[in-house]
Amino acid sequence: MSKIWFITGAGRGFGRLWAEGALARGDKVVAAVRNLDAIADMVSTYGDQVLPLRLDVTDRDAVFEAVATAHAHFGRLDIILSNAGYGLMGTVEELKIADMRAVFETNVFGTISLVQAALPFLRAQGSGHILPVSSVAGLHTFPTVAIYAATKFAIEGFAEGLAAEVGAFGIKTTLIEPGAYATEFGTSLQVAEPIAAYDNVRDDLAQLMTTIVFGDPAATWPAIAKLVDSDNPPLRLLLGDGLPLVRHVYDERMKTWEAWEDVSKAAHRG
Repeated sequence: MSKIWFITGAGRGFGRLWAEGALARGDKVVAAVRNLDAIADMVSTYGDQVLPLRLDVTDRDAVFEAVATAHAHFGRLDIILSNAGYGLMGTVEELKIADMRAVFETNVFGTISLVQAALPFLRAQGSGHILPVSSVAGLHTFPTVAIYAATKFAIEGFAEGLAAEVGAFGIKTTLIEPGAYATEFGTSLQVAEPIAAYDNVRDDLAQLMTTIVFGDPAATWPAIAKLVDSDNPPLRLLLGDGLPLVRHVYDERMKTWEAWEDVSKAAHRG
């Protein structure tokens, strides 16, 4: 049986790639984008399999209207893929509060609005799979991406709590955690005005980036297809070769907590 996907950010990057993968196998896709021209070719190729919707996820009322329109059009919604988002780079001191609020509005509150809009429909049908796109940056962070990473850490906590709330209704939740991929992520990346005192931090990061082998985005679709077809999907799915790094990060956290365990226990009841 074909699945009905609702995908935000379907015009480029992973959203576009996964939308095309779903359509190619016969699924139907609600492709939500800010610019409908970005998916005109997709609509031309797949016709009635695609419902194109213009949507800015920071417009909460529009998100609820879009989800209701999609449900009315296809009769159900099986997969809710929250992919819309963008990056913000700069040290904490460099970033403007308005820019930080804006990236949270898109990356975090846009996802929350989408999920809240979809949940009544998913509960009523007793099924569904919610896929918030997080990042390896939601598991660890590094200089100049603190605020972007904070949005992804927020998504991690949100989705973990959500999964515990909605599982009894037959609704599955999986955080998708991509590593470094050669997508169009940089085309929407916002960068703060630099402060010279942090030039060495940026230079060190630039050197580190030269060692990264970026993954092929096209290689992610089979993993996503396997995920949505699974009867028992995981809460988290890493995409790429980031597991050794994540393992190291968590090992270091455990070492720190264990080293300070006596202090922690003493803080409980004295």
